[in-house]
Amino acid sequence: MAGNGNGFSFSNGSVGSNGLAKIQTHKKQNGICHDDSAPPVKAQTIDELHSLQKKKSAPTTPINGAQGAFASISEEDRQKQQLQSISASLASLTRETGPKVVKGDPAKKSEPSKVAHVSHHHFTPTLNISDSALKFTHILYNLSPAELYEQAIKYEHGSFITSSGALATLSGAKTGRSPRDKRVVRDETTEDDLWWGKGSPNIEMDEHTFLVNRERAVDYLNSLDKVFVNDQFLNWDPQHRIKVRIVSARAYHSLFMHNMCIRPTPEELEDFGTPDFTIYNAGRFPCNRYTHYMTSSTSIDLNLARREMVILGTQYAGEMKKGLFSVMHYLMPKRQILSLHSGCNMGKDGDVALFFGLSGTGKTTLSTDHNRLLIGDDEHCWSENGVSNIEGGCYAKCIDLSREKEPDIWNAIKFGTVLENVVFDEHTREVDYSDKSVTENTRASYPIEYIPNAKMPCVGPHPKNVILLACDAFGVLPPVSKLSLAQTMYHFISGYTALVAGTEEGIKEPQATFSACFGAAFIMLHPTKYAAMLAEKMQKHGATGWLVNTGWSGGRYGSGKRIKLPFTRRIIDAIHSGSLLNANYTKTEVFGLDIPREVEGVPSEILDPMNTWADKKAYKDTLLKLGGLFKKNFEGFVNYKIGKDNKLTEEILAAGPVF
Repeated sequence: MAGNGNGFSFSNGSVGSNGLAKIQTHKKQNGICHDDSAPPVKAQTIDELHSLQKKKSAPTTPINGAQGAFASISEEDRQKQQLQSISASLASLTRETGPKVVKGDPAKKSEPSKVAHVSHHHFTPTLNISDSALKFTHILYNLSPAELYEQAIKYEHGSFITSSGALATLSGAKTGRSPRDKRVVRDETTEDDLWWGKGSPNIEMDEHTFLVNRERAVDYLNSLDKVFVNDQFLNWDPQHRIKVRIVSARAYHSLFMHNMCIRPTPEELEDFGTPDFTIYNAGRFPCNRYTHYMTSSTSIDLNLARREMVILGTQYAGEMKKGLFSVMHYLMPKRQILSLHSGCNMGKDGDVALFFGLSGTGKTTLSTDHNRLLIGDDEHCWSENGVSNIEGGCYAKCIDLSREKEPDIWNAIKFGTVLENVVFDEHTREVDYSDKSVTENTRASYPIEYIPNAKMPCVGPHPKNVILLACDAFGVLPPVSKLSLAQTMYHFISGYTALVAGTEEGIKEPQATFSACFGAAFIMLHPTKYAAMLAEKMQKHGATGWLVNTGWSGGRYGSGKRIKLPFTRRIIDAIHSGSLLNANYTKTEVFGLDIPREVEGVPSEILDPMNTWADKKAYKDTLLKLGGLFKKNFEGFVNYKIGKDNKLTEEILAAGPVF
């Protein structure tokens, strides 16, 4: 073997004293072994050396033509317009036109070249001057994950890098959403459109109170040395995407939204222009309890006419994700697009399935399938173009996470991922996913491309199957039933599952939970509007509805057994393949569900729940009890007319339990 490049070689045939081939060294011209020598650095000072370390990043491809808002102007003017747009977002409504904003981290020493441009970067307020008009607010604009890690670790207590490379953060006192503190402005725009009153998630506030809270949030953000600004998109369907701007005070919030929204390319960012919706996250600062409509120091306020959302008094990042989801539940139906709280995947042949289900029903587990591509895990739109994911990332529960049970989620927890409220070993930084010390609601937020079988871009053709999942702890719903359109609407509006809640005596009693459209906390219009759109799209595109029980069989919780996951997977496979459409069906009593007589790989006796109960009377009583709970829940929707006449409402009602 010759090592000529290294200045030595084995001589041909000559042997050294130890019997090994002799090595000849070749003298190089400069007499230095040059494997890692290099000329000295071209820098006079340490600061200069540091400035060499980073090179300017710039878009790599030219902008197509001059279509964009800022396309035909110089780089300097584009920067200026971008900063003017951000300053306008941060403007107080009662004082100056907007803060003086400048790009970059206030902690960094300005390079001389930048300072010269500062005068172009801000604009001078014209109204009465206040102290906040005299200072600069530094804008950290669309930072990369690496930059956000540095900001979080340097400036935010409770931020650490875990052993797998994820960023562990704390969300403060609030470790979950605060639905009771969410308010929606009731005005001419929303008075007739939105669902108000009993059962609705929309709690009203007036425009004036919103502006009081907006001013409080903007004043807080402007008082800071620096704020983070993310300009991103929602909805992967390019025809219907929404531009969002998130203004926040924490690197954690900025990285969370970087992961959860769709990340623009540098070219799209140059063309971004004015956002369609803006979030002001001043979650570190409380709202004023004396303000009208405030019931705590937390307030999440949505103003659809102004297209703005204000967050005060909670640092839980999920508020931003779900706040934007609520906005999509309003904006999309206005375009005849159905917004859905569902998982979505696609087979090799392009067959798409939607999965609906409340917490604990197996939505994430069943929509994550190695033989299929994942379009998304939580929020989708169904338009005339097919389905599209609203988000650019996943927000997965981490409690009791293990590599064996959820390998895809486990492997996605790496550099760039935000881990919320987890507990880890202080020395090795290994996360203990079973530890609930901070909260049971520990979560991971990561870009969807961290899932190996994600479908990029996250869009697909019209769904073939709509799967409603219920974990029925009463043990009376069949493992699978085929639904008519009216039944699909009935069960979609009901949004049923039964949780097992502990009681004082230690007896665990199943508790029926109903959440309209499988996401009542986020819907803005009356549930029947979404249901009617779903049925219309299913009918038009020939989709089939299915109700799948992932809960108990052969008795309620405590006496029966949980339906085995492999059986449920075989049922889902048979739905995907289309083979279940060709099975023979029988009707159940009370709910009138069509159940197949056989499913490949599933014991036929479990397909009819009545067979699995030893005590037939107990089965009948429990079935009637559940039917009664469905009826009682549905009373809230009965009085709502869909369309001119009441025909559709009656049709949906008739599809419910009959006894």
